[in-house]
Amino acid sequence: MNKEKLLDILLDSLKDSGLVFGFVFLFLVLLSFIDIKISNFLVKRKKSGPVFGSLFGLIPQCGTSVLGADLYLKNFISIGTLSAILLSCSDEALIILLTTGGSKTIYALYLIGIKFIAGGLFGLILDLIIRNQNIEQVDEVIEEEKCSHHHNEKENTKIHKHLVHPFFHSFELFFYVLIINFLLGVLIGYIGEETFANFVSSSKYFAPLLSSIIGLIPNCASSVLLTELFIDSNLSFGGLVAGLLVNSGLGMMVLLKKKEKIKSILLVLSYSFIIANVIGYITCLIVGF
Repeated sequence: MNKEKLLDILLDSLKDSGLVFGFVFLFLVLLSFIDIKISNFLVKRKKSGPVFGSLFGLIPQCGTSVLGADLYLKNFISIGTLSAILLSCSDEALIILLTTGGSKTIYALYLIGIKFIAGGLFGLILDLIIRNQNIEQVDEVIEEEKCSHHHNEKENTKIHKHLVHPFFHSFELFFYVLIINFLLGVLIGYIGEETFANFVSSSKYFAPLLSSIIGLIPNCASSVLLTELFIDSNLSFGGLVAGLLVNSGLGMMVLLKKKEKIKSILLVLSYSFIIANVIGYITCLIVGF
């Protein structure tokens, strides 16, 4: 591969990454003004928690899963509501789909519908199965508790909350999208598009399973990778659905730190993995592998 081709790949990657950065930054600035209100609204809804949790999880950034994990560990929401948030969460995958343009953009709407229904429905089912849960009766979650993932007073200033944190989070995503886009471009360039396409085609029946395993990686890079593979037509929509249903970003890392609830957390993880594969394969049967 010559230098001119590498430069073209880099420029295309920068263009796509820059568009995502701008969209995410503006969105996160807006969200920073209402996140506490959303949390308080969610905590006050007990029986209908999974439905609202699924809706909340659709907010396209990894902070939703972290917030849901934090609320669950404090016994503010049920295990069904937690499951709903994790199933509907997809980090910034939705933003990447919405900003990519072309025929793949419409799939963002399909993904939103599938995730919302799956999260709400299977969250309610899980709460019906596990009835006796120790849920705290609270009227609201104060801001200091909601911002517990910030580690010092300096990080809790308004400037940090509304500008600095959104900027660095957006830049982190920009970096992930740039690196993954560039590496995929180089990989396909060296292997050859036809060879790469043949490999993907030969393993298409395992796409949901393999994608859901990738989705278990507790980092937004996994959702970015799956989305970019789908945009480049190297992953089926069913595979994307399976991978993003089980993907919960940094939320799972927060949950796994709490050893006292490890059995419940592993239950949610296993539950999500099974549901992700079932829905992923059903989607493949409907729209094709």
